[in-house]
Amino acid sequence: MSRFLFVVPPLVGHINPLLGVAEELAGRGHEVAWAGYPEQITRLAGDEATVFGCDMPDGGLVRPPQLAGPAAFKFLWEEFFLPLADLMAPGVDAAIDAFGPDVVVTDQHAVAGALVAERRGVPHVTSATTSAELIDPLAGMPKVGAWLQGLLTGLRGRIGDPSATGDPRFSPHAVIAFTGRDLLGGTELPHERTYLVGPAIAPRVDRSDFPWSALDPDRKRVLVSLGTANLDAGTRFLTEAVTALDGLGDRVQGIVVDPGGTLGEVPPGILVRPYVPQLELLTKVDAVVCHGGHNTVCESLWHGVPLVIAPIRDDQPIVAGQVVDAGAGVRVRFTRVDAARLGAAIETVLDPSGGHRAAAESIGRSFRAAGGVVTAADRLVDIAEPASPAARPTDRQCEEPT
Repeated sequence: MSRFLFVVPPLVGHINPLLGVAEELAGRGHEVAWAGYPEQITRLAGDEATVFGCDMPDGGLVRPPQLAGPAAFKFLWEEFFLPLADLMAPGVDAAIDAFGPDVVVTDQHAVAGALVAERRGVPHVTSATTSAELIDPLAGMPKVGAWLQGLLTGLRGRIGDPSATGDPRFSPHAVIAFTGRDLLGGTELPHERTYLVGPAIAPRVDRSDFPWSALDPDRKRVLVSLGTANLDAGTRFLTEAVTALDGLGDRVQGIVVDPGGTLGEVPPGILVRPYVPQLELLTKVDAVVCHGGHNTVCESLWHGVPLVIAPIRDDQPIVAGQVVDAGAGVRVRFTRVDAARLGAAIETVLDPSGGHRAAAESIGRSFRAAGGVVTAADRLVDIAEPASPAARPTDRQCEEPT
């Protein structure tokens, strides 16, 4: 049996796809540990998870809400991902010493995992939780691309092997991408060891108290969610969504996720919750309104649910374009859409004659055929088994995980 160390940033959307993979590996008898933000990983993976703590930026990811496009991209890397890598590197080193992994599985944006593993001579695999960077979003912005490569080269000099080459966001050993060809389109992949496994659909720890009995069986159900990283920008949009859903209230029931508690009193018949058990709820809704977060989009499509997408920034415009091109949803402008336009968009994807549901169901079938967590675990085991075992501590108690 092999040992796998999962290195993740403090971002829920980047951790969730790996939860099912870790569970699948553990179910096969392999050992799994995590490196990252202990409290968050434990909350998501459960109290039994083995977690090695890493230092984290104070205050998490907080960005000026007006940032978009290249400015948002540069802010994200310069102010969050690069400092995060410098902070996490000592913890990743300590985790490798204590756990002795055969393979390090590192999120595409937790580049400390890739660079430290590279320096330590441990095979590493990239976990790509979004399809956006698979299509080289900087191809049309060569100056931004060169700027990022300069930052990564400097980072490699500090925490990795200065003599190594290659982009740490794309491991030469393998890239496990939680998407599928039917959504990605015909774009060329980074290399031949890029595996499109579809979304990672697996049971998650559910700490919610969702009122299932409040769901109305006589109306269509529409879930509205902007994820957990957009509290600074979402109040106006959620308010317009509530108004739109109220206007459709005779035939549509809205379920609105409001983690920041920004909505006040809402009309009767609309459920507002700070958190929902999304995977289970997707089996019971007819459409999803979201910001284009890759996990929410792929999980919705896996369940055959069409989408209304209002991208805000980062990879979301690219993901929204992929959904529209695939015929599985419509796009609205996050900053300008009003209740009338949003209501019309919801009605469009709910209308069976528009073909959005059929397209979503077709993508869902292709996602399920890709294998998800089972295929991801297969590829990781393939890499671990021929690999030379990493040096392991003789006393497993010499450094306890956090």
